[in-house]
Amino acid sequence: MSTGTFNAFQMAQEQFDRVADQLDLDQGARAFLRVPMREYHFSIPVRMDDGTVKTFRGFRCQHNDARGPAKGGIRFHPKETADTVRALSMWMTWKCAVVDIPLGGGKGGVICDPHDLSQREQEGICRGYVRQIARNIGPLQDVPAPDVMTNAQHMLWMMDEYESITGAKYPGVITGKPVGMGGSLGRTEATGSGVIFTVREALKELGIRPSDTVASVQGFGNVAQHAIMLYNKLGGKVISVSCWDQADQVSYTFRKKDGIDIHALRGITDKFGGIDKNKARDMGYELLPGEVWIEQDVDIIMPCALENQIHKDNIHKLSPGVKLIAEGANGPTTPDADKVIREKGTFVVPDFLANAGGVTCSYFEQVQCNMNYFWPKDEVLSKLDMKMTSAFQAVSDLAKEKNLYMRDAAYAISVNRVVEACRLRGWI
Repeated sequence: MSTGTFNAFQMAQEQFDRVADQLDLDQGARAFLRVPMREYHFSIPVRMDDGTVKTFRGFRCQHNDARGPAKGGIRFHPKETADTVRALSMWMTWKCAVVDIPLGGGKGGVICDPHDLSQREQEGICRGYVRQIARNIGPLQDVPAPDVMTNAQHMLWMMDEYESITGAKYPGVITGKPVGMGGSLGRTEATGSGVIFTVREALKELGIRPSDTVASVQGFGNVAQHAIMLYNKLGGKVISVSCWDQADQVSYTFRKKDGIDIHALRGITDKFGGIDKNKARDMGYELLPGEVWIEQDVDIIMPCALENQIHKDNIHKLSPGVKLIAEGANGPTTPDADKVIREKGTFVVPDFLANAGGVTCSYFEQVQCNMNYFWPKDEVLSKLDMKMTSAFQAVSDLAKEKNLYMRDAAYAISVNRVVEACRLRGWI
């Protein structure tokens, strides 16, 4: 989230400006793509369980829809900001473009903490959100999805409210729904799997076998958990994970040098990705400060939490043995830290490529909903693997051809595709 002097939107614009300079974009294209095409701010009144009415602030940004309907998750977080949503909508534009799916970039958020809300109160926020934005979303306009601290149940409440308002069935209005209610098999694993598909390809380029690698992961939510499981299947070993502790209001790093047991840890984890520290200690885990995840002597680090996690104050703590950074989160690395990484020559799979598995599988869900025909899980994950591998190869090939940093190569592909769509439409 945007904290202190950090501003996610300024960071997203700085990244864009760097690539715009490299591509020598004209001023019209720069000005148009530096900001969202449209955004909505609104209030959501909810009657709480104690009978009082509390008002929550909600946001929805549609950065660009030249290539198709806007697409992007809705986050519930107590420190959500309009600028964070703007940044994430911009990153979604590039994410959809880099994997070449016919969608644009959108994002939403509500300032709230689901930890402190009953299920009925959360349902009230979901339905109130849709009531405020129903005219501005839809399967052909803007398709939301789950994100930080939202899940399939939240999406189903939102879809139900939208269908109640419109008086028709629109399963394609939202993705990340429960299987059997318009959701796609494989969607739960999609983002984490996409991260590891790109890790696998990056290790091939580096000439390293996954079974010879050790990793440290930040975050233990849906993305991190499924990334770790697939990474383990490839033979890799994770020795530490860092996650937020709601009771203590701090993060901890859980370390086991002979490798964590992902299934055992999931058994003592709440629905928000918080690990029970006392049970973890009993299972033999070292309990360390949350920030030391980046200092571990490993080959791979995977930031899979929030933005602004690798920055100027901790980049010097990165172990010199790290060969690969796979960004499972959105915007985890700030530009000043990125400059250090680039100069060191560490291989980076940038966020909007590494974590594009989620939106790719959301696209598959949308296609299935529109066809009213659903694919088996193996088919979904096979299509996801092909899409992620193809996108990685395109970025890697351009990086090698033009001697570009991977992030710059990914941006070049994405921005060019979006600019071309805008020009063909006559917008710029």
